[in-house]
Amino acid sequence: MQIHVLASGSTGNATYIEMENTKLLVDAGISARRIKQSLDKIGTKIEDIDGVLITHEHRDHVNGLTTLLKKYNLPTYTQPDTWQAMYCRNALPETCCKLLSDSFTIGKVKIEPFSISHDAADPVGFRLYAGSSKVCVATDLGFVTPTVKAALALSDAVVLEANHDVDMLKNGSYPWYLKKRIMSNRGHLANTDAGWTLARLDRKAHTHVFLAHLSQENNSLELAEKTVADILTTQGCKLGQDITLHRTYPEQISGLSEHK
Repeated sequence: MQIHVLASGSTGNATYIEMENTKLLVDAGISARRIKQSLDKIGTKIEDIDGVLITHEHRDHVNGLTTLLKKYNLPTYTQPDTWQAMYCRNALPETCCKLLSDSFTIGKVKIEPFSISHDAADPVGFRLYAGSSKVCVATDLGFVTPTVKAALALSDAVVLEANHDVDMLKNGSYPWYLKKRIMSNRGHLANTDAGWTLARLDRKAHTHVFLAHLSQENNSLELAEKTVADILTTQGCKLGQDITLHRTYPEQISGLSEHK
């Protein structure tokens, strides 16, 4: 199992996941050139990607999609309403545009999308299964519903949003309407929300967690990690043993390789 968060944040999001030799890309919010360069660095050819999964249509998740599909003809899956709402839909090759179903398989990976709460047409997270491994991606969500909690449970690795510190956001420079949007049930997950979600989660013996989609203005790597870590330790979780926290970056690859 390999997970490499190629980019994470408001400037662009893309995550590479490999399970049982099946190679997947979740979101394509950075340029196709940068995706290719990032994959080259981890020893993967972009032409070998078996499928692209799109969570929702916001530009920081699809900005590189037009070039990616035109140049490499990669099969790409998302919800019907997401395709319809996507700004670049008319520029995409029709043969590449696939629809999600409740459960489907690419290569040796079983994929189950699940609904999340965000201000997009029909946003989803993804559960990925292969062999005995499970990986879950859940970013851009205003709050954790029972559906999301069930999806995250018993994962080997989770990519979970820790977007903002509430006090930094409230006291920051954003206009009030934007602060309200971010803090709403259809906005973004705060550090504390991420921490309590993980603390209350049904977990395997050891879970890897990538803290993702951090705001560059209303958060910091150190603060997100400390907030989540403090909540986990107060709830009896042993960091590095029960849960390992991984940072993600807007301009830098973060990764995990495990063999089971």
